[in-house]
Amino acid sequence: MDRLLRYFLSQFIRRGTMTFTSASGARFTCGDGTGHAVSARFLNERTQLRILLNPELALGEAYMDGTFVVENGSIADALEILLGQPEMLPRWAKLQWWLRYFGRHIRQFNWRGRAKNNVAHHYDLDGRLYSLFLDADRQYSCAYFETPDTTLDDAQLAKKRHLAAKLLIGRGNRVLDIGSGWGGLGLYLAEMARADVTGITLSSEQLQASNARAAENGLSGSARFVLSDYRDIAGPFDRIVSVGMFEHVGIDFYETFFRRCAELLSDDGVMVLHSIGRSTGPDVSSPWITKYIFPGGYIPALSEVIPAIEKAGLLVCDIEILRLHYAETLKAWRDRFMARRDEAVRLYDERFARMWEFYLAASEMSFRKQNLMNFQIQLTKRQGIVPMTRGYITREEARLRRMELGKKPRLRLAGE
Repeated sequence: MDRLLRYFLSQFIRRGTMTFTSASGARFTCGDGTGHAVSARFLNERTQLRILLNPELALGEAYMDGTFVVENGSIADALEILLGQPEMLPRWAKLQWWLRYFGRHIRQFNWRGRAKNNVAHHYDLDGRLYSLFLDADRQYSCAYFETPDTTLDDAQLAKKRHLAAKLLIGRGNRVLDIGSGWGGLGLYLAEMARADVTGITLSSEQLQASNARAAENGLSGSARFVLSDYRDIAGPFDRIVSVGMFEHVGIDFYETFFRRCAELLSDDGVMVLHSIGRSTGPDVSSPWITKYIFPGGYIPALSEVIPAIEKAGLLVCDIEILRLHYAETLKAWRDRFMARRDEAVRLYDERFARMWEFYLAASEMSFRKQNLMNFQIQLTKRQGIVPMTRGYITREEARLRRMELGKKPRLRLAGE
């Protein structure tokens, strides 16, 4: 087993320096000797075999179970090496990739009931968990770092400002926020842009928090949140925004999603879609992420999204790629989580804390070392709705920034 383990790991790990100790005590080093050295230990032969047979699923499970232990460095350091190799996937795991690729339509067939259950799996966890690592506004999506030293809270505020600028919202515009989370973006648009906002979510926990925040800040008349699927909400709306929700739609429902958005959007309306994407072509979801974090989720390539937009009759006005912004967001989340990790253990248990640690680290390194990014797509139903050049975004951001300075303290969660 030791020879087999050494052979396959040495074939895959060509960059960096990583030393392994097998269950029998044998030590070997893989890589080219560069970078910070990381060492890890397998505690039993079953873990070694499982990682060789199914690395994408078994590595995360072994870390959760405590049978794969990083002895020098952190799991983030280990994943930085493992996800930074010339080949994103070990060659011996390619067959499993193909099997997952051909079966992805079944796993992502997110009809209404399944979509709600998928959301509950992740977003209806104890709300105190998210307070351990998110910003004060609980923005659970990619922040917008205008400068390298921008704080997480300021970067999340900049994200909301950037989206609002692209939406070109006028006073009283009816705005639909699809996947409204804990309400931060909707409340921002209601307060700063004087919009009439309807936020929809499938999470009961988020719904309760959002409406409580609206009431606390005197915005219940202009920001309301309802438990609804995007397929069931009634329109029309002058503006539609969706942030961090499209990853849960499922590839077989892309056309349904954009056709419904086209039906809901007024003729002179504007929509902005903010989503994680991949810079390469169609792929599969991580089996570990699917099993433990986001069941039914999938990160699309633009080549999978644009055809569905075209078929819906919507016009693409602008596409912005946010490179590394999510890597920095996830790093900030991971740093915050690790600083309060003991609280996560008290909320759940040690295995859950290791699961969350692996999730944040693997996600960060996927953006930092592999092919993930974020895109923002601006859409309309006809030409001439948005200006011809992007200067209006900068001007609108400056106007919103001045308004923010003159307002009361930033919106916070009810009770904080």
